[in-house]
Amino acid sequence: MVEAEDLQSLKTIALLGGCRGPIWLSSQSLGNVLGISPQTASRRLIALERQQFVVRSMKSDGQYVAITREGEQALKREYADYVRIFNPERRQYTLAGTVISGLGEGRYYMSIPHYKEQFGASLGFEPFPGTLNIRLDATSIQIRKQLDHAGWIDIPGFTADERTFGGARVLPCRIRGYRCGIVVPSRTHYPEDIVEVIAGCELRKALNLNDNDTIEVEITHD
Repeated sequence: MVEAEDLQSLKTIALLGGCRGPIWLSSQSLGNVLGISPQTASRRLIALERQQFVVRSMKSDGQYVAITREGEQALKREYADYVRIFNPERRQYTLAGTVISGLGEGRYYMSIPHYKEQFGASLGFEPFPGTLNIRLDATSIQIRKQLDHAGWIDIPGFTADERTFGGARVLPCRIRGYRCGIVVPSRTHYPEDIVEVIAGCELRKALNLNDNDTIEVEITHD
């Protein structure tokens, strides 16, 4: 569990822009914002770095600080708690896992015009012809099971060129700010620890992802 004073310092750095990249930040300036001494501010920065919530670097004009992915997740967990407190009907879930190569089925289905039209109408964006495949970690497999009634949108099947195409379900979500959708075809060969995600762009390129990179999918629903 993150100490309250560390979380306060982390939030302050985020408000100053630390989630977007390195920001100039001295112990004096952080202390001024928090109302603490520069020495105490320095100890908090050291504590955040030790927990791998921030990274620090020195340049000719002083110290630069950036919030890491672990630091962002600590803030998101805090945010999720407040969501549950002040809006108990609105729930937020995070699925974590690693990027894997797919079987190519997603690219095929997303290239079919009728599928693209239906997914686009349901999600508000035209899907890129392909999916990002993610292998969930053990905790997220259990969370995924809780999402069966989380606001999935049904995509009905259809017949074209004397061939029947099965239906699917899609769950709106986000990955690092990008609007996406978790797709579950009615006919799928994927086990329960795999999810396929569609977006309006090629997520691998947009987010510079490679196989085995860690990734998180955020789902919020009423």
